[in-house]
Amino acid sequence: MSPSCHDTAITTATTAPAGAHTLPTPAEITAVVATLREAGYFPDSSRIAYLGLVDPPRDRADDADVERIFRVFTLDTAGGPARDLAVSATANTVLTATELDTAETGELPVLEEEFEVVEQILATHPEWLAALEKRGLDVENVRVAPLSAGVFEYPEEAGRRILRGLAFVQDHPEDSAWAHPVDGLVAYVDVTNKTVDQVLDIAVVPVPAEHGNYTDPELTGPVRTTQKPIEITQPEGPSFTVTDGNYVEWEKWSLDIGFDVREGLVLHNIGFADGGRTRRILNRASIAEMVVPYGDPSPVRSWQNYFDTGEYLVGQFANSLELGCDCLGEIHYISPTVSDALGNPRTIANGICMHEEDASILAKHSDLWSGINYTRRNRRLVISFFTTVGNYDYGFYWYLYLDGTIEFEAKATGVVFTSAHPGGDYPYASEMAPGLGAPFHQHLFGARLDFALDGGPSRVAEEDAVRVPIGPENPRGNAFTRRRTVLATESRAARDAKPEVARTWIVQNPQATNRLGEPVGYKLHPQGQPTLLADEGSSIHRRATFASKALWVTRHDESQRYPTGDFVNQHSGGAGIPAWIEADRDIDGQDVVVWHTFGLTHFPRTEDWPIMPVDSVGFKLRPEGFFDRSPVLDVPAPAPGAACHR
Repeated sequence: MSPSCHDTAITTATTAPAGAHTLPTPAEITAVVATLREAGYFPDSSRIAYLGLVDPPRDRADDADVERIFRVFTLDTAGGPARDLAVSATANTVLTATELDTAETGELPVLEEEFEVVEQILATHPEWLAALEKRGLDVENVRVAPLSAGVFEYPEEAGRRILRGLAFVQDHPEDSAWAHPVDGLVAYVDVTNKTVDQVLDIAVVPVPAEHGNYTDPELTGPVRTTQKPIEITQPEGPSFTVTDGNYVEWEKWSLDIGFDVREGLVLHNIGFADGGRTRRILNRASIAEMVVPYGDPSPVRSWQNYFDTGEYLVGQFANSLELGCDCLGEIHYISPTVSDALGNPRTIANGICMHEEDASILAKHSDLWSGINYTRRNRRLVISFFTTVGNYDYGFYWYLYLDGTIEFEAKATGVVFTSAHPGGDYPYASEMAPGLGAPFHQHLFGARLDFALDGGPSRVAEEDAVRVPIGPENPRGNAFTRRRTVLATESRAARDAKPEVARTWIVQNPQATNRLGEPVGYKLHPQGQPTLLADEGSSIHRRATFASKALWVTRHDESQRYPTGDFVNQHSGGAGIPAWIEADRDIDGQDVVVWHTFGLTHFPRTEDWPIMPVDSVGFKLRPEGFFDRSPVLDVPAPAPGAACHR
């Protein structure tokens, strides 16, 4: 551990009593895999492509026993069938087993062991070696990025596990290979049969020579000595409590923290105490998909589009967070357990970080008439994890505030994906260093928000600001108003954000009202950044249709978990949300799920090289008539000695 990374920390044990929303335990994962093996579904050639806990039935009685059911995807590396199975860890039985025709369903997620296969196969392939020799490159110094294939004009790839490989030169073990892309060359590899379909050697392009080693003194120069220590202390400990390993209470909030190898951090049963009762806001909240579409039409890269959630499973690459580096203050860590490809439980030590932060001013007023000077400070509970997927690192941060606001923030950092830059004003990439390019791209996230305001049904209304023209009712032209439109069906609820009219969406429970007789609600505030920019006729648009709109609303169906469908890898498109809304179900006053797309459009800057400072994007959920009055009137004044008016 670096001596600069230290703070106070509390770590939750990985074992927890079995319950409705406790985290999977190592014993459960071991039991599930043993059950599969005993039933003949997990021979030595099989791999676990996904293993995750199924949410318990929502209509169960509070005191009902909960059967712990796991969903498992198995892949046979010997060429046998892929399967989608449900296994009871409670009864040690296989409940269902579906054999998949991957030519139709799409492939199972990419296995970590397949990353190395691409480089190993190409290291002895004559065409690949000839292409490297033509460029004067030693295969021993060439790294190959194993990249998901997508679906293009190659019918022979259907039903086969294909990865595409782009090459980078690594001059020494600590060299950042991203600084030296081998452009004009790409290979298509069958990772099951361990064969090469194609080596496309389009053009010999000079490999950028300047290194990008961001810890090298040549680039860093003298390290700053001007920073004074910042110490965050809570002498009496944090204000939150954690029981059963993952049940959290903080201020008036309560929730269960979950973790899934595909989605990463999942929040369950989010509620807020009000008037002597805990009022449910969300049954479940997660980032259910993430896609990174690239915008360079070069034949070497025009296929580049990565579903980091559906194809690579962001949860499995969660970092073990270091004390004092990733989180500051009085930290509580949770260490979730996932399965590796061989079915062994793997605990991600300190994979989830939780702490409190000061969040500036909550409310303030200096009243000239009453003479009261009033200040209250805000704080927030931060629940986060970080994951590394190839060249990029992503932080997923959920914030809960004293006033009932829920916020999500995604933080993107790491190293931009690079290419050679052809020079001049090339319209699809930035020049980062001499001869080094970084293609334009997007980072698009899909939130799945399972609302249950006061435990009831939902109605979603769109709110726009409206200018009122000068006329008899607005003679001075100063008036403006708002327009609320109920989104009554699934097709009607496919919506774009419109910052020019301050568009928001209000989720209400029509069966529960506040003291003014209005339905209780929460408002979704989008940031209004661009959604998917690829053409509607493109392969990536068909596969990532969820990312083409800022909002979707569907009737709740527990089987409809991911906006791109269950099997994203090499799926031709149309699964998930676009397939579900074909039924155009009624969503007014129903049990619904709100899907929100948000993201970054990244035109890389020179300041993003050789390592990218964090860029962030997200959304807010704020109470809209949910409370009868301000829910923070009971927040105490700052502590004595804080030197402010109270």
